[in-house]
Formats: sequence, C-alpha cells, structure tokens
Amino acid sequence: MRNVPIDEVGGLDRDVLAISTDYPPGTLLHWHRHRRAQFLYGATGPLRVETAEGTWTVPPHRAVLIPAGTAHQVTMIDVSTRSLYLEPAAVRWFPRYCQVVDVSPLLRELIAEAVELPGRHPRRGRDATLMSLILHEISRLAPLPLDLPLPRDERLRALCQSFVDDPRIHEPPARWAAALHVSERTLYRLFRAETGMSFTRWRQRACVLHAVALLATGRPVAGVAASLGYGSPAAFTTMFQRLLGAPPSEYRSRA
Repeated sequence: MRNVPIDEVGGLDRDVLAISTDYPPGTLLHWHRHRRAQFLYGATGPLRVETAEGTWTVPPHRAVLIPAGTAHQVTMIDVSTRSLYLEPAAVRWFPRYCQVVDVSPLLRELIAEAVELPGRHPRRGRDATLMSLILHEISRLAPLPLDLPLPRDERLRALCQSFVDDPRIHEPPARWAAALHVSERTLYRLFRAETGMSFTRWRQRACVLHAVALLATGRPVAGVAASLGYGSPAAFTTMFQRLLGAPPSEYRSRA
C-alpha cells in the first residue's frame, strides 16, 4: 500500500500492514499514537522520533521500533518511509520502549515486497509467508545507541529540546543554570536525576546524534564538526566513534 493513512486500514484482520509514504522535507507529524506497534523505516533521509522518555535519531536504512500505544511525534527530513504496523498479539516480544535498529539487506528487500501487497493480502501462500518471515527478521534485530533521554521537568526539557535543534559542544552549563534560576551544582543534580546522565555526557551525546542526521544528508565530516563547535575534525571523530562505536564516515557513506 502506498500513501494510505493507517487509520483507514488499521482495522483489517492482518498481523502485518505495510505502507509506503512520501513526506515533503521538514514534515512534522505532531503527537499521536497507534493501536498497533510500528516498525518505521527511513528508506531515504533521516528522521527523529520523540516520546515522553527521549528522542531517537534514525539515519537512512535504519528503523525505529515504536511500541503500541506510545505517544510520539516524528520530524521528517526529506524522507520516504516504509512502515509496518503490527498487531500487538503477534509481536509479544516487541520492546517496551522505542529502539533504533539496523535493517539487514534481506529485511530491506522483504519490506520492499510487502508495501506492494494490498492490505487484505492472502492468509496463505507466498504473501503470508513473506509477512511471517518479516516478523522473524524484526525479532532478531539488535538495538543501536541512537537514543537521547529527555527530562520530564518542563523547564529543563524545554532547554534540552532547544539544544537538540542547535547543539554546541562547548555550551556553558552556567547559561542553563541561569535560565533555571539555580546553581550549577543544582543543575548537575537535576540533570542526573531526570536523564540518568551527567550534563557533559548528555551534551556530547546530543551533539553526536545531531551530527548523525547532518551526515545522513551528505554533509562533509569537517563541516559537521565545525558546525558543532569542535576544534578539529579529529576531535569530533574521536568523540563520535567513542559514543557510537563507528566513525562518522560510516554514517555518511550510507546516506
């Protein structure tokens, strides 16, 4: 199915519904939730998913698993998506929270075939076997470290969201403390309590995940490093590889 709203077909009696959707650049899908679990795959362009718990950056050729009933919003950056909407009873192994996962070449081809099928596809034979194999492949995927926790404290969350949109690696904590009318020591305690991370580590992670989205659009590594305030591409590459276990060139080469 192509460019069909899930609300129009979500009631079909099938464990897997596959929909291909094209979005204009910069599309924001405001807060919503689905009765079904969702496998949201970015076939082209990066996207970002936000829930109450945090944000998940999804480069091209990766996907995010969104549990059934989870309120979320999605920012599209010139994206064509392939979504699989899964009956909760058919995926009892689905994670409780969002996860970004790699998508194997096999699963990619299976999804390409699935979106060509009608919603009411045959229950037996080749189409049913294809959907069953898709579920097996998804259940084997390992999560990638592309998540960033967000605080529930409204004032701190607003600062975090503003930073996520335009991060700088040398952002001074004193500015945040002043905005919250607290001491830097109190800011550090609040950050740890709300996100489970130190301010410094969270700031580094936010910068690296922002870089992932920029690299996915084809931006050169040196330009991305400079835009984040790193003194050199080497310093940026070291931090990127330490946090994600892969060099920036890997994320750019797959754009």
